[in-house]
Amino acid sequence: MKAPARNGSNGRSSNEARLPARNPRPQSEIDQNRSSVNLVFFGKLLHQRGYVSGTDGNLSVRVGPECVLVTPSGVSKRFMRSGDMVLVSLDGKKLAGSREPSSEIGMHLKIYKLRPDITAVVHAHPCISTGFASAGIGLIEPVCSELVLTLGKVPLAPYALPGSDELAKALEPFIPDHNAILMQNHGVVAYGETLERAYMNMETVEHCARIILVTKLLGQSTILVDHEVKRLLHLTAHQSEFQ
Repeated sequence: MKAPARNGSNGRSSNEARLPARNPRPQSEIDQNRSSVNLVFFGKLLHQRGYVSGTDGNLSVRVGPECVLVTPSGVSKRFMRSGDMVLVSLDGKKLAGSREPSSEIGMHLKIYKLRPDITAVVHAHPCISTGFASAGIGLIEPVCSELVLTLGKVPLAPYALPGSDELAKALEPFIPDHNAILMQNHGVVAYGETLERAYMNMETVEHCARIILVTKLLGQSTILVDHEVKRLLHLTAHQSEFQ
């Protein structure tokens, strides 16, 4: 049997030797593509759960020390595609993308600047919790143990025009100590260490708002006493994640 042709001492054939070297994509590009897919996925979940309608709501992910990937303005979360996402610097400058960033990018950037631990922000208008926000009622009473374990309190920020600098300023006092905030006459913003956690925080807000609404309809609720709240907080401190 005739031996295959060799090219030097490395054992490669002459054809193999002529193959061009592979040029892998930069890690930053891979991360942005993955983040775009995740934004589409959780945007669709928001729509499926009825947390947004029309072109409501916006999501973002931190993809570098100085930039975030955000959903576009004027696009339904049901019909978003990964190519619709917009790359924005932390000072609000558009870096890449064929569409314009969400008009509410300002509050996202405020959260990222004040919370270096946060990598994702979700804003939506779930009906029950937005109803509480429109009634001027924060979710601050320890009625539901799940809320105490996961988010503690969900305060109410005063009304400010959506998409304005005033909205970011209205949220500022609450951002450092909370992972979800009701916005009066507007909706809810939730954030977390991952996009999945930010989304789940949004779900928790709406779920607990439903429970609290039921207690109000029944005309009676039992507030957890301080001792029990402390026990819950102690439990949270010793668990990486409550399930």
